[in-house]
Amino acid sequence: MEDISNVKPARRSPLVTRPAQRAKAKPGKSASSRAAFKPKARRGAAAQTASDEVAPASKSEKSRDTILEAAAKLFRRQGYSATTLRQIAALAEIKAGSIYYYFDSKEAILDEVLHQGLHRIFNAVQLALKDVGKVSHRRRIGIAIEAHLVALLEASDFTSANIRIYGQLPERLKKRHRPIRRAYAKYWDQLFLDARRAGEIRADIEIVPLRIFVLGALNWTVEWFNFTNKAEVLKLARRTELLIFDGVKKK
Repeated sequence: MEDISNVKPARRSPLVTRPAQRAKAKPGKSASSRAAFKPKARRGAAAQTASDEVAPASKSEKSRDTILEAAAKLFRRQGYSATTLRQIAALAEIKAGSIYYYFDSKEAILDEVLHQGLHRIFNAVQLALKDVGKVSHRRRIGIAIEAHLVALLEASDFTSANIRIYGQLPERLKKRHRPIRRAYAKYWDQLFLDARRAGEIRADIEIVPLRIFVLGALNWTVEWFNFTNKAEVLKLARRTELLIFDGVKKK
């Protein structure tokens, strides 16, 4: 099954903030046609307080997130094809028809689950490396490994759903998410390339196979690592860094 690492380098801007809230949509309308939901002002009110403005949006956003969390769990557990909107609604504890207030279809839900799973990891790695200052390339890669693992395991339903089902999807569903997968691969390629140029990785090491190996190993932790706290994840990251750079050869 294809995962985040198994992609060809290409690039687009990866920085993405929290997904914008969607408006109520009629079944059959495309996701691109929906406008952002904004609560209407009360009739006759000259002004509204900040809490008046925020509260309805927060409730709507919470319901939307609940739907996505339920869908991610089901996609991870039983795949995309076997998951129905009725099952998602049942797990989210809402009426099945209410889903259409937030999403046009199961495919629109899938798009958001995949989007969040990818961007949470990419953003976490970039933010972790943004202000590290002057450190070795080995340390930069170590920090990237830590950030990737923490984001991967803390948001395991979203990220592991992405890893598990992406390879099962038809081409038309895959292609919308391929640019960010390639961008993330290229980001790691550059980390390893910089380390090789600085002499911190052997000159005969090929970058793309190295990246595929490392990210594949990191992504597979969703299948066997029991996440309990961040400290344990950081210990795992340090062991991974040690294996990558020092190997298993006895000195």
